[in-house]
Amino acid sequence: MNLTTWLAVVSICALGAMSPGPSLAVVLRHTLAGGRRHGLAAALAHALGIGFYALACISGLAYLIIASPSLFQWLQWGGAAYLLWLGWKGLRASAVKPLALDEDGGSGNAARDGFLVVFLNPKIAVFFIALFSQVISPDSSLPARLLYATTAMVIDAAWYGIVAWGFSNPRWLPWLQARSVWLERLFGLVLIALALRLLWQTLTL
Repeated sequence: MNLTTWLAVVSICALGAMSPGPSLAVVLRHTLAGGRRHGLAAALAHALGIGFYALACISGLAYLIIASPSLFQWLQWGGAAYLLWLGWKGLRASAVKPLALDEDGGSGNAARDGFLVVFLNPKIAVFFIALFSQVISPDSSLPARLLYATTAMVIDAAWYGIVAWGFSNPRWLPWLQARSVWLERLFGLVLIALALRLLWQTLTL
């Protein structure tokens, strides 16, 4: 492993983390709903999910996911169903009691959503197989492999941690939370749209 290769991995992982999608919507949702603690819980759990797939790729488990069409499809369907459920919850946000994450599990729910939005997305395995197949060879040492996986996890935690920290800034969090019902419903629509897109892609394969 050399510095140039590692920096290339850093760049690709950073671009992947910053791509808008269901992960960003989930972290933002919990940040605006429950503040910094909930947002960071979702961000850190999301990073653990990324670390799981990175390690699975290194250990060969990700190849099993790709090699088994039925397992891959079940994970895709499960992911779409979970996004639909999260979206439906967002659309049903109440104007009287806008958000009640503290009563509904608090940061535990945020961590659950952050992890499952990754775990139920087998395309992340495809991403890491495509990435690591370019930089890992059969003679790559175990420390080098673990460094690549850890790099992916740390970058993901850093990006979504920044998102949670930034959007929970006391200067504008009260303003955002005052409009949280409509933001919650907007996130719900986004998640449902992403779920339907995933289902459409699954059915047309």
